[in-house]
Amino acid sequence: MNGGINPQAVMVFALIVGLTLALSFYLGSKAKSAKGFFAAGGDIPWFINGIAFAGDYLSAASFLGICGMIAFYGYDGFLYSIGYLAGWVVALFVVAEPLKRLGKYTFADALAAKYDSRGITAAAGLSTLVVSLFYLIPQMVGAGVLVKPLLGLPHWAGVIMVGTVVIIIVMTAGMVSTTYVQFLKGLLLVFFSTILTVLILQRGLEVTPKDSPLKPLEAQSQVTRSDGQVLINGLPKGQSQFRAVGHILELPGGVQKTGPLTPWGYLQAIAGSKIVTWSNKTTKADDGTTTVTYTPKEQLGSDLLQPGNHPTFAGLKQGKLNEKLNFISLLLALFCGTASLPHILIRYYTVRNSAAARKSTIVGIGSIGFFYVLTLYLGLGAMTSGSLDVTNSNMAAPLLARAFSDWLFAIISAIAFTTVLGTVSGLIIAASGAVVHDLMTTVFRVGLSEQEQVSVAKLASVAVGAIAIILGIIFEKLNVSYLVGWAFSVAASANLPSLVMLLFWKRTTSKGIIAAILVGMCTSLGWILLSSETYKNVYGLDPLTAPFQVSQPGLVTIPLGFLTLVVVSLLTKPDQKPA
Repeated sequence: MNGGINPQAVMVFALIVGLTLALSFYLGSKAKSAKGFFAAGGDIPWFINGIAFAGDYLSAASFLGICGMIAFYGYDGFLYSIGYLAGWVVALFVVAEPLKRLGKYTFADALAAKYDSRGITAAAGLSTLVVSLFYLIPQMVGAGVLVKPLLGLPHWAGVIMVGTVVIIIVMTAGMVSTTYVQFLKGLLLVFFSTILTVLILQRGLEVTPKDSPLKPLEAQSQVTRSDGQVLINGLPKGQSQFRAVGHILELPGGVQKTGPLTPWGYLQAIAGSKIVTWSNKTTKADDGTTTVTYTPKEQLGSDLLQPGNHPTFAGLKQGKLNEKLNFISLLLALFCGTASLPHILIRYYTVRNSAAARKSTIVGIGSIGFFYVLTLYLGLGAMTSGSLDVTNSNMAAPLLARAFSDWLFAIISAIAFTTVLGTVSGLIIAASGAVVHDLMTTVFRVGLSEQEQVSVAKLASVAVGAIAIILGIIFEKLNVSYLVGWAFSVAASANLPSLVMLLFWKRTTSKGIIAAILVGMCTSLGWILLSSETYKNVYGLDPLTAPFQVSQPGLVTIPLGFLTLVVVSLLTKPDQKPA
Protein backbone atom coordinates (compact mmCIF):
# COMPACT_ATOMS: atom_id res chain seq x y z
CA MET A 1 0.00 0.00 0.00
CA ASN A 2 1.41 3.38 -0.90
CA GLY A 3 -1.63 5.60 -1.34
CA GLY A 4 0.00 7.47 -4.24
CA ILE A 5 3.08 9.66 -4.40
CA ASN A 6 3.45 11.96 -1.40
CA PRO A 7 4.64 15.42 -2.61
CA GLN A 8 5.97 16.44 0.81
CA ALA A 9 7.97 13.23 0.98
CA VAL A 10 9.41 13.86 -2.47
CA MET A 11 10.52 17.36 -1.40
CA VAL A 12 12.18 16.19 1.82
CA PHE A 13 13.71 13.20 0.04
CA ALA A 14 15.23 15.44 -2.64
CA LEU A 15 16.53 17.85 0.01
CA ILE A 16 18.18 15.05 2.01
CA VAL A 17 19.83 13.53 -1.05
CA GLY A 18 20.99 16.94 -2.29
CA LEU A 19 22.52 17.91 1.06
CA THR A 20 24.18 14.53 1.40
CA LEU A 21 25.81 14.70 -2.01
CA ALA A 22 26.83 18.33 -1.50
CA LEU A 23 28.49 17.38 1.80
CA SER A 24 30.32 14.52 0.11
CA PHE A 25 31.73 16.72 -2.65
CA TYR A 26 32.68 19.41 -0.11
CA LEU A 27 34.64 16.91 1.99
CA GLY A 28 36.20 15.21 -1.02
CA SER A 29 39.50 17.08 -0.63
CA LYS A 30 40.13 15.24 2.66
CA ALA A 31 40.09 11.79 1.06
CA LYS A 32 43.15 11.98 -1.18
CA SER A 33 45.34 9.68 0.93
CA ALA A 34 44.66 6.09 2.00
CA LYS A 35 44.35 7.19 5.64
CA GLY A 36 41.92 9.92 4.64
CA PHE A 37 39.80 7.60 2.50
CA PHE A 38 39.66 4.57 4.86
CA ALA A 39 39.91 6.26 8.28
CA ALA A 40 38.97 9.93 7.79
CA GLY A 41 42.57 10.85 8.68
CA GLY A 42 42.04 9.66 12.28
CA ASP A 43 40.90 13.19 13.21
CA ILE A 44 37.17 12.75 13.95
CA PRO A 45 36.22 14.21 17.40
CA TRP A 46 35.05 11.55 19.84
CA PHE A 47 31.55 12.98 20.31
CA ILE A 48 30.90 13.16 16.57
CA ASN A 49 32.28 9.63 16.21
CA GLY A 50 29.98 8.43 19.01
CA ILE A 51 26.88 9.82 17.30
CA ALA A 52 28.22 8.44 14.01
CA PHE A 53 28.40 5.03 15.73
CA ALA A 54 24.66 5.37 16.34
CA GLY A 55 24.09 6.57 12.79
CA ASP A 56 26.07 3.64 11.42
CA TYR A 57 24.55 1.02 13.71
CA LEU A 58 20.91 2.18 13.63
CA SER A 59 20.35 0.75 10.20
CA ALA A 60 17.27 -0.14 8.19
CA ALA A 61 16.98 -3.23 10.37
CA SER A 62 16.84 -1.18 13.55
CA PHE A 63 14.33 1.36 12.33
CA LEU A 64 12.22 -0.45 9.74
CA GLY A 65 12.66 -4.09 10.67
CA ILE A 66 12.34 -3.90 14.46
CA CYS A 67 9.39 -1.49 14.40
CA GLY A 68 7.68 -3.76 11.87
CA MET A 69 8.29 -6.90 13.90
CA ILE A 70 6.96 -5.28 17.07
CA ALA A 71 3.92 -3.97 15.17
CA PHE A 72 3.07 -7.45 13.88
CA TYR A 73 4.31 -9.73 16.68
CA GLY A 74 4.79 -7.64 19.82
CA TYR A 75 7.64 -8.30 22.22
CA ASP A 76 9.49 -10.70 19.89
CA GLY A 77 10.60 -7.76 17.76
CA PHE A 78 11.91 -5.94 20.84
CA LEU A 79 14.17 -8.91 21.56
CA TYR A 80 16.28 -7.77 18.62
CA SER A 81 16.63 -4.32 20.23
CA ILE A 82 17.79 -5.92 23.48
CA GLY A 83 20.31 -8.10 21.66
CA TYR A 84 21.65 -5.26 19.52
CA LEU A 85 22.16 -3.01 22.55
CA ALA A 86 23.69 -5.70 24.77
CA GLY A 87 26.35 -6.30 22.14
CA TRP A 88 27.80 -2.86 22.81
CA VAL A 89 28.89 -4.04 26.27
CA VAL A 90 31.34 -6.35 24.50
CA ALA A 91 32.43 -3.52 22.22
CA LEU A 92 33.04 -1.14 25.14
CA PHE A 93 34.77 -3.42 27.64
CA VAL A 94 36.54 -5.86 25.31
CA VAL A 95 37.55 -4.42 21.96
CA ALA A 96 37.34 -0.60 21.84
CA GLU A 97 40.70 0.51 23.19
CA PRO A 98 42.80 -2.57 22.25
CA LEU A 99 41.49 -2.44 18.69
CA LYS A 100 42.48 1.20 18.34
CA ARG A 101 46.00 0.42 19.58
CA LEU A 102 46.44 -2.53 17.23
CA GLY A 103 44.89 -1.34 14.00
CA LYS A 104 45.49 1.12 11.22
CA TYR A 105 42.69 0.98 8.64
CA THR A 106 40.87 -2.37 8.78
CA PHE A 107 39.87 -5.25 11.06
CA ALA A 108 42.55 -7.41 9.43
CA ASP A 109 45.20 -4.90 10.57
CA ALA A 110 44.37 -5.60 14.20
CA LEU A 111 44.49 -9.38 13.85
CA ALA A 112 47.72 -9.40 11.86
CA ALA A 113 49.53 -6.72 13.89
CA LYS A 114 51.35 -9.14 16.20
CA TYR A 115 52.26 -11.73 13.59
CA ASP A 116 52.93 -9.99 10.26
CA SER A 117 50.91 -12.83 8.71
CA ARG A 118 49.57 -12.62 5.20
CA GLY A 119 47.42 -15.67 5.98
CA ILE A 120 45.60 -13.81 8.76
CA THR A 121 45.13 -10.77 6.54
CA ALA A 122 43.72 -12.93 3.74
CA ALA A 123 41.28 -14.76 6.03
CA ALA A 124 40.17 -11.58 7.82
CA GLY A 125 39.84 -9.68 4.54
CA LEU A 126 37.69 -12.45 3.09
CA SER A 127 35.57 -12.52 6.25
CA THR A 128 35.10 -8.74 6.06
CA LEU A 129 33.89 -9.04 2.48
CA VAL A 130 31.43 -11.84 3.28
CA VAL A 131 29.98 -10.18 6.39
CA SER A 132 29.72 -6.80 4.68
CA LEU A 133 27.85 -8.27 1.71
CA PHE A 134 25.57 -10.28 4.01
CA TYR A 135 24.79 -7.15 6.02
CA LEU A 136 24.25 -5.11 2.87
CA ILE A 137 21.27 -7.26 1.85
CA PRO A 138 18.80 -6.00 4.51
CA GLN A 139 19.96 -2.41 4.03
CA MET A 140 19.22 -2.51 0.32
CA VAL A 141 15.90 -4.28 0.90
CA GLY A 142 15.00 -1.47 3.30
CA ALA A 143 15.98 1.08 0.66
CA GLY A 144 13.56 -0.37 -1.86
CA VAL A 145 10.81 -0.51 0.75
CA LEU A 146 11.20 3.20 1.53
CA VAL A 147 11.37 4.52 -2.02
CA LYS A 148 8.09 2.80 -2.97
CA PRO A 149 5.80 5.14 -0.99
CA LEU A 150 8.12 8.13 -1.39
CA LEU A 151 8.35 8.22 -5.16
CA GLY A 152 5.88 5.57 -6.32
CA LEU A 153 8.72 3.56 -7.87
CA PRO A 154 9.01 -0.24 -7.89
CA HIS A 155 11.30 -1.94 -5.38
CA TRP A 156 14.11 -2.57 -7.85
CA ALA A 157 14.21 1.09 -8.91
CA GLY A 158 14.51 2.20 -5.29
CA VAL A 159 17.38 -0.22 -4.66
CA ILE A 160 19.25 1.00 -7.75
CA MET A 161 18.70 4.64 -6.75
CA VAL A 162 20.05 4.11 -3.23
CA GLY A 163 22.98 2.07 -4.48
CA THR A 164 23.92 4.80 -6.93
CA VAL A 165 23.75 7.59 -4.33
CA VAL A 166 25.84 5.59 -1.85
CA ILE A 167 28.49 4.78 -4.45
CA ILE A 168 28.79 8.51 -5.21
CA ILE A 169 29.13 9.30 -1.47
CA VAL A 170 31.91 6.77 -1.02
CA MET A 171 33.75 7.65 -4.20
CA THR A 172 33.83 11.38 -3.47
CA ALA A 173 35.09 11.48 0.11
CA GLY A 174 35.30 7.97 1.59
CA MET A 175 35.11 7.71 5.38
CA VAL A 176 35.06 11.49 5.89
CA SER A 177 31.70 12.01 4.18
CA THR A 178 30.40 8.70 5.51
CA THR A 179 31.14 9.80 9.10
CA TYR A 180 29.35 13.14 8.82
CA VAL A 181 26.39 11.61 6.99
CA GLN A 182 26.12 9.10 9.83
CA PHE A 183 26.45 11.84 12.45
CA LEU A 184 23.61 13.90 10.97
CA LYS A 185 21.50 10.82 10.41
CA GLY A 186 21.96 9.64 14.01
CA LEU A 187 20.88 13.00 15.41
CA LEU A 188 17.85 13.30 13.15
CA LEU A 189 16.72 9.72 13.68
CA VAL A 190 16.76 9.91 17.48
CA PHE A 191 15.21 13.41 17.54
CA PHE A 192 12.25 12.70 15.24
CA SER A 193 11.67 9.22 16.69
CA THR A 194 11.36 10.95 20.06
CA ILE A 195 8.81 13.37 18.60
CA LEU A 196 6.82 10.49 17.11
CA THR A 197 6.87 8.64 20.45
CA VAL A 198 5.62 11.74 22.29
CA LEU A 199 2.75 12.01 19.79
CA ILE A 200 1.88 8.35 20.37
CA LEU A 201 1.75 8.86 24.15
CA GLN A 202 -0.27 12.07 23.81
CA ARG A 203 -2.82 10.39 21.56
CA GLY A 204 -3.12 7.39 23.87
CA LEU A 205 -5.21 4.38 22.88
CA GLU A 206 -8.72 4.18 21.49
CA VAL A 207 -11.15 1.38 20.69
CA THR A 208 -11.89 1.29 16.96
CA PRO A 209 -15.63 1.97 16.36
CA LYS A 210 -17.57 -0.93 14.86
CA ASP A 211 -18.50 1.10 11.78
CA SER A 212 -14.95 2.34 11.14
CA PRO A 213 -13.57 1.57 7.65
CA LEU A 214 -10.27 0.76 9.35
CA LYS A 215 -11.70 -2.23 11.15
CA PRO A 216 -10.94 -5.43 9.18
CA LEU A 217 -13.92 -7.78 9.09
CA GLU A 218 -12.50 -10.58 6.98
CA ALA A 219 -9.33 -12.10 5.68
CA GLN A 220 -7.54 -10.41 2.80
CA SER A 221 -5.66 -12.14 0.03
CA GLN A 222 -2.96 -11.45 -2.50
CA VAL A 223 -2.68 -13.80 -5.48
CA THR A 224 0.35 -13.98 -7.75
CA ARG A 225 -0.70 -15.86 -10.88
CA SER A 226 1.54 -18.06 -12.96
CA ASP A 227 1.71 -15.28 -15.59
CA GLY A 228 3.09 -12.89 -12.97
CA GLN A 229 -0.06 -10.76 -12.54
CA VAL A 230 -0.88 -9.82 -8.94
CA LEU A 231 -4.48 -9.75 -7.75
CA ILE A 232 -5.44 -8.10 -4.45
CA ASN A 233 -8.82 -9.16 -3.08
CA GLY A 234 -9.68 -10.40 -6.56
CA LEU A 235 -8.81 -7.21 -8.44
CA PRO A 236 -5.62 -6.29 -10.33
CA LYS A 237 -3.01 -4.57 -8.21
CA GLY A 238 -3.49 -0.80 -8.44
CA GLN A 239 -7.29 -1.02 -8.71
CA SER A 240 -7.71 -2.50 -5.25
CA GLN A 241 -5.41 -2.30 -2.26
CA PHE A 242 -5.35 -3.78 1.20
CA ARG A 243 -7.11 -1.57 3.66
CA ALA A 244 -4.92 -0.12 6.39
CA VAL A 245 -5.34 -2.22 9.54
CA GLY A 246 -4.31 -2.42 13.19
CA HIS A 247 -6.80 -1.71 15.93
CA ILE A 248 -7.94 -2.27 19.52
CA LEU A 249 -11.10 -4.23 20.30
CA GLU A 250 -11.23 -3.55 24.03
CA LEU A 251 -9.41 -1.33 26.54
CA PRO A 252 -8.97 -1.98 30.29
CA GLY A 253 -11.98 -0.98 32.35
CA GLY A 254 -14.27 -0.93 29.33
CA VAL A 255 -13.34 2.66 28.38
CA GLN A 256 -13.40 3.76 24.74
CA LYS A 257 -10.39 6.07 24.94
CA THR A 258 -7.55 6.52 27.40
CA GLY A 259 -6.39 10.05 26.66
CA PRO A 260 -2.68 10.94 27.07
CA LEU A 261 -0.54 8.29 28.77
CA THR A 262 2.84 8.08 30.47
CA PRO A 263 5.37 5.64 28.99
CA TRP A 264 4.65 3.10 31.73
CA GLY A 265 0.91 3.77 31.58
CA TYR A 266 0.95 3.09 27.84
CA LEU A 267 2.46 -0.36 28.36
CA GLN A 268 -0.04 -1.12 31.14
CA ALA A 269 -2.93 -0.12 28.89
CA ILE A 270 -1.58 -2.31 26.07
CA ALA A 271 -1.22 -5.25 28.47
CA GLY A 272 -4.89 -4.98 29.53
CA SER A 273 -6.31 -4.61 26.01
CA LYS A 274 -7.64 -6.94 23.33
CA ILE A 275 -5.85 -6.24 20.05
CA VAL A 276 -6.25 -7.52 16.49
CA THR A 277 -3.02 -8.72 14.89
CA TRP A 278 -2.51 -10.40 11.53
CA SER A 279 -1.06 -13.73 10.46
CA ASN A 280 -0.38 -14.93 6.93
CA LYS A 281 -0.33 -18.26 5.16
CA THR A 282 1.15 -18.99 1.73
CA THR A 283 -0.18 -21.73 -0.55
CA LYS A 284 1.03 -22.67 -4.01
CA ALA A 285 -1.16 -24.39 -6.59
CA ASP A 286 0.01 -26.86 -9.23
CA ASP A 287 -0.41 -24.22 -11.94
CA GLY A 288 2.19 -21.99 -10.26
CA THR A 289 -0.33 -19.61 -8.69
CA THR A 290 0.73 -18.44 -5.23
CA THR A 291 -1.85 -17.21 -2.75
CA VAL A 292 -1.00 -15.36 0.45
CA THR A 293 -3.96 -15.07 2.84
CA TYR A 294 -3.81 -12.49 5.64
CA THR A 295 -6.08 -13.33 8.56
CA PRO A 296 -7.03 -11.15 11.57
CA LYS A 297 -6.47 -12.66 14.99
CA GLU A 298 -7.69 -11.41 18.37
CA GLN A 299 -4.97 -11.42 21.04
CA LEU A 300 -4.54 -10.22 24.59
CA GLY A 301 -2.07 -7.37 24.95
CA SER A 302 -0.44 -9.22 27.85
CA ASP A 303 0.38 -12.08 25.45
CA LEU A 304 1.82 -9.69 22.90
CA LEU A 305 4.20 -8.32 25.56
CA GLN A 306 5.67 -11.80 26.03
CA PRO A 307 7.93 -13.75 23.65
CA GLY A 308 6.56 -16.47 21.39
CA ASN A 309 4.34 -14.72 18.81
CA HIS A 310 6.74 -14.53 15.87
CA PRO A 311 6.82 -17.78 13.84
CA THR A 312 10.52 -18.07 14.62
CA PHE A 313 9.82 -18.15 18.36
CA ALA A 314 6.32 -19.65 18.36
CA GLY A 315 7.52 -22.88 19.89
CA LEU A 316 8.74 -21.10 23.03
CA LYS A 317 5.25 -21.09 24.52
CA GLN A 318 4.91 -24.83 23.89
CA GLY A 319 8.38 -25.52 25.26
CA LYS A 320 9.73 -26.94 21.98
CA LEU A 321 13.45 -27.65 22.22
CA ASN A 322 14.29 -26.47 18.68
CA GLU A 323 12.58 -23.14 19.28
CA LYS A 324 14.36 -22.63 22.58
CA LEU A 325 17.70 -23.35 20.93
CA ASN A 326 16.84 -21.01 18.05
CA PHE A 327 15.95 -18.25 20.50
CA ILE A 328 19.13 -18.64 22.56
CA SER A 329 21.22 -18.85 19.41
CA LEU A 330 19.78 -15.62 18.03
CA LEU A 331 20.38 -13.66 21.23
CA LEU A 332 23.94 -15.02 21.44
CA ALA A 333 24.60 -13.90 17.86
CA LEU A 334 23.19 -10.43 18.50
CA PHE A 335 25.18 -10.09 21.72
CA CYS A 336 28.46 -11.21 20.15
CA GLY A 337 27.95 -9.82 16.67
CA THR A 338 28.17 -6.09 17.37
CA ALA A 339 31.84 -6.20 18.34
CA SER A 340 32.52 -8.28 15.21
CA LEU A 341 30.95 -6.17 12.46
CA PRO A 342 33.65 -4.75 10.17
CA HIS A 343 31.88 -1.44 9.48
CA ILE A 344 31.58 -0.87 13.26
CA LEU A 345 35.17 -1.89 14.00
CA ILE A 346 36.69 0.49 11.44
CA ARG A 347 35.05 3.45 13.20
CA TYR A 348 37.67 3.06 15.96
CA TYR A 349 40.37 4.09 13.47
CA THR A 350 38.72 7.45 12.79
CA VAL A 351 39.53 8.91 16.24
CA ARG A 352 42.87 10.12 17.60
CA ASN A 353 43.60 7.69 20.46
CA SER A 354 42.32 4.87 22.68
CA ALA A 355 40.66 7.24 25.16
CA ALA A 356 38.66 8.82 22.32
CA ALA A 357 37.66 5.33 21.18
CA ARG A 358 36.28 4.57 24.66
CA LYS A 359 34.44 7.89 24.94
CA SER A 360 32.88 7.57 21.50
CA THR A 361 31.67 4.07 22.41
CA ILE A 362 29.95 5.41 25.54
CA VAL A 363 28.21 8.16 23.52
CA GLY A 364 27.16 5.55 20.98
CA ILE A 365 25.72 3.27 23.67
CA GLY A 366 23.68 6.10 25.17
CA SER A 367 22.24 7.19 21.83
CA ILE A 368 21.54 3.67 20.63
CA GLY A 369 19.99 2.55 23.92
CA PHE A 370 17.62 5.51 24.00
CA PHE A 371 16.53 4.85 20.43
CA TYR A 372 15.85 1.16 21.08
CA VAL A 373 13.53 2.07 23.97
CA LEU A 374 11.64 4.25 21.49
CA THR A 375 11.24 1.34 19.05
CA LEU A 376 8.95 -0.43 21.53
CA TYR A 377 6.52 2.50 21.52
CA LEU A 378 6.84 3.03 17.77
CA GLY A 379 6.04 -0.62 17.10
CA LEU A 380 3.11 -0.80 19.52
CA GLY A 381 1.84 2.54 18.24
CA ALA A 382 1.85 1.17 14.69
CA MET A 383 0.14 -2.04 15.86
CA THR A 384 -2.86 -0.06 17.15
CA SER A 385 -2.87 2.89 14.72
CA GLY A 386 -5.03 1.56 11.90
CA SER A 387 -2.21 2.34 9.46
CA LEU A 388 -0.48 -1.03 9.03
CA ASP A 389 0.03 -2.56 5.60
CA VAL A 390 -0.31 -6.31 6.15
CA THR A 391 1.78 -7.07 3.06
CA ASN A 392 4.84 -5.12 4.21
CA SER A 393 6.03 -5.19 7.82
CA ASN A 394 9.01 -2.97 6.98
CA MET A 395 6.73 0.07 6.39
CA ALA A 396 5.18 0.11 9.89
CA ALA A 397 7.07 3.17 11.23
CA PRO A 398 6.65 5.45 8.17
CA LEU A 399 2.94 4.58 7.86
CA LEU A 400 2.50 5.28 11.57
CA ALA A 401 3.98 8.75 10.98
CA ARG A 402 1.55 9.31 8.12
CA ALA A 403 -1.33 8.62 10.53
CA PHE A 404 -0.32 11.86 12.28
CA SER A 405 0.80 14.08 9.41
CA ASP A 406 1.93 13.89 5.79
CA TRP A 407 4.87 16.11 6.69
CA LEU A 408 5.89 13.81 9.55
CA PHE A 409 5.61 10.87 7.15
CA ALA A 410 7.85 12.72 4.72
CA ILE A 411 10.45 13.51 7.37
CA ILE A 412 10.45 10.05 8.96
CA SER A 413 10.68 8.34 5.56
CA ALA A 414 13.50 10.62 4.42
CA ILE A 415 15.40 10.07 7.68
CA ALA A 416 14.90 6.34 7.35
CA PHE A 417 16.35 6.70 3.87
CA THR A 418 19.45 8.35 5.35
CA THR A 419 19.80 5.39 7.75
CA VAL A 420 20.26 3.25 4.69
CA LEU A 421 22.71 5.69 3.10
CA GLY A 422 24.87 5.92 6.23
CA THR A 423 25.02 2.20 6.97
CA VAL A 424 25.54 1.12 3.37
CA SER A 425 28.33 3.69 2.99
CA GLY A 426 30.13 2.26 6.04
CA LEU A 427 29.74 -1.28 4.76
CA ILE A 428 31.08 -0.40 1.32
CA ILE A 429 34.05 1.40 2.89
CA ALA A 430 34.80 -1.72 4.97
CA ALA A 431 34.49 -3.98 1.93
CA SER A 432 36.64 -1.78 -0.32
CA GLY A 433 39.27 -1.58 2.42
CA ALA A 434 39.34 -5.36 2.58
CA VAL A 435 39.82 -5.61 -1.19
CA VAL A 436 42.50 -2.93 -1.59
CA HIS A 437 44.34 -2.62 1.73
CA ASP A 438 44.06 -6.24 2.93
CA LEU A 439 43.97 -8.45 -0.16
CA MET A 440 45.67 -6.48 -2.93
CA THR A 441 48.30 -4.50 -1.00
CA THR A 442 49.10 -6.85 1.90
CA VAL A 443 48.32 -10.37 0.66
CA PHE A 444 49.14 -10.17 -3.05
CA ARG A 445 51.79 -7.46 -2.55
CA VAL A 446 50.54 -5.31 -5.41
CA GLY A 447 52.65 -2.17 -5.36
CA LEU A 448 50.20 0.72 -5.07
CA SER A 449 50.92 4.28 -4.08
CA GLU A 450 48.58 6.08 -1.66
CA GLN A 451 46.73 7.74 -4.55
CA GLU A 452 46.50 4.44 -6.45
CA GLN A 453 45.05 2.70 -3.37
CA VAL A 454 42.34 5.35 -3.19
CA SER A 455 41.58 5.01 -6.91
CA VAL A 456 41.32 1.23 -6.75
CA ALA A 457 39.22 1.47 -3.57
CA LYS A 458 36.74 3.66 -5.44
CA LEU A 459 36.50 1.05 -8.22
CA ALA A 460 36.01 -1.66 -5.60
CA SER A 461 33.23 0.44 -4.08
CA VAL A 462 31.43 0.46 -7.42
CA ALA A 463 31.72 -3.33 -7.68
CA VAL A 464 30.53 -3.97 -4.11
CA GLY A 465 27.69 -1.50 -4.59
CA ALA A 466 26.57 -3.28 -7.76
CA ILE A 467 26.54 -6.64 -5.97
CA ALA A 468 24.56 -5.09 -3.10
CA ILE A 469 21.98 -3.76 -5.56
CA ILE A 470 21.47 -7.21 -7.09
CA LEU A 471 21.10 -8.87 -3.68
CA GLY A 472 18.69 -6.16 -2.48
CA ILE A 473 16.41 -6.91 -5.44
CA ILE A 474 16.56 -10.69 -4.98
CA PHE A 475 15.71 -10.67 -1.25
CA GLU A 476 12.88 -8.12 -1.48
CA LYS A 477 10.30 -10.11 0.52
CA LEU A 478 12.28 -10.91 3.68
CA ASN A 479 12.03 -8.85 6.89
CA VAL A 480 15.21 -6.82 7.27
CA SER A 481 15.65 -7.58 10.98
CA TYR A 482 15.64 -11.31 10.33
CA LEU A 483 18.28 -10.91 7.61
CA VAL A 484 20.44 -8.88 9.99
CA GLY A 485 20.22 -11.66 12.57
CA TRP A 486 21.94 -13.92 10.06
CA ALA A 487 24.63 -11.31 9.35
CA PHE A 488 25.35 -11.02 13.07
CA SER A 489 25.71 -14.80 13.31
CA VAL A 490 28.30 -14.89 10.52
CA ALA A 491 30.21 -11.93 11.98
CA ALA A 492 30.27 -13.35 15.51
CA SER A 493 31.26 -16.84 14.33
CA ALA A 494 34.02 -15.68 11.98
CA ASN A 495 35.52 -12.66 13.77
CA LEU A 496 34.85 -12.59 17.50
CA PRO A 497 36.80 -15.72 18.58
CA SER A 498 40.00 -14.54 16.93
CA LEU A 499 39.70 -10.98 18.21
CA VAL A 500 38.96 -11.95 21.81
CA MET A 501 41.59 -14.68 22.03
CA LEU A 502 44.23 -12.49 20.39
CA LEU A 503 43.67 -9.88 23.10
CA PHE A 504 43.40 -12.20 26.12
CA TRP A 505 45.22 -15.50 25.44
CA LYS A 506 48.97 -15.34 24.93
CA ARG A 507 49.16 -18.85 23.44
CA THR A 508 47.13 -17.80 20.38
CA THR A 509 48.98 -18.54 17.12
CA SER A 510 48.54 -17.18 13.62
CA LYS A 511 47.41 -20.58 12.33
CA GLY A 512 44.83 -20.75 15.10
CA ILE A 513 43.43 -17.37 14.07
CA ILE A 514 43.28 -18.35 10.39
CA ALA A 515 41.55 -21.65 11.17
CA ALA A 516 39.03 -20.01 13.51
CA ILE A 517 38.04 -17.36 10.95
CA LEU A 518 37.59 -19.84 8.11
CA VAL A 519 35.77 -22.47 10.19
CA GLY A 520 33.47 -19.90 11.81
CA MET A 521 32.65 -18.23 8.51
CA CYS A 522 32.09 -21.41 6.49
CA THR A 523 30.06 -23.28 9.13
CA SER A 524 27.77 -20.32 9.87
CA LEU A 525 27.17 -19.62 6.19
CA GLY A 526 26.60 -23.29 5.44
CA TRP A 527 24.19 -23.65 8.36
CA ILE A 528 22.14 -20.61 7.27
CA LEU A 529 21.94 -21.77 3.65
CA LEU A 530 20.76 -25.23 4.76
CA SER A 531 18.38 -24.09 7.51
CA SER A 532 14.60 -24.56 7.57
CA GLU A 533 13.97 -20.81 7.44
CA THR A 534 16.04 -20.46 4.25
CA TYR A 535 14.35 -23.48 2.69
CA LYS A 536 10.96 -21.91 3.32
CA ASN A 537 11.53 -18.21 2.61
CA VAL A 538 14.34 -18.23 0.03
CA TYR A 539 14.18 -21.53 -1.85
CA GLY A 540 10.41 -22.09 -1.52
CA LEU A 541 11.01 -25.67 -0.33
CA ASP A 542 9.47 -27.69 2.47
CA PRO A 543 11.26 -26.51 5.66
CA LEU A 544 10.94 -29.97 7.21
CA THR A 545 13.38 -31.32 4.58
CA ALA A 546 16.14 -28.89 5.61
CA PRO A 547 19.20 -30.44 7.31
CA PHE A 548 19.08 -27.85 10.11
CA GLN A 549 15.74 -27.22 11.82
CA VAL A 550 17.33 -24.60 14.10
CA SER A 551 17.75 -21.65 11.74
CA GLN A 552 20.14 -19.52 13.84
CA PRO A 553 23.64 -21.09 13.90
CA GLY A 554 25.38 -18.98 16.57
CA LEU A 555 24.87 -21.38 19.48
CA VAL A 556 27.02 -23.94 17.67
CA THR A 557 29.26 -21.95 15.32
CA ILE A 558 30.46 -19.27 17.78
CA PRO A 559 31.77 -21.82 20.35
CA LEU A 560 33.14 -23.85 17.43
CA GLY A 561 35.22 -20.83 16.37
CA PHE A 562 36.71 -20.54 19.88
CA LEU A 563 37.33 -24.30 20.08
CA THR A 564 39.01 -24.34 16.67
CA LEU A 565 41.36 -21.52 17.65
CA VAL A 566 42.34 -23.18 20.93
CA VAL A 567 42.92 -26.62 19.42
CA VAL A 568 44.90 -25.38 16.40
CA SER A 569 46.95 -22.97 18.54
CA LEU A 570 47.88 -25.77 20.94
CA LEU A 571 48.85 -28.03 18.03
CA THR A 572 51.08 -25.43 16.36
CA LYS A 573 54.25 -23.73 17.47
CA PRO A 574 54.06 -20.20 18.91
CA ASP A 575 54.82 -17.54 16.34
CA GLN A 576 58.06 -15.62 16.36
CA LYS A 577 56.90 -12.06 16.94
CA PRO A 578 58.39 -9.58 14.49
CA ALA A 579 60.88 -7.18 15.99
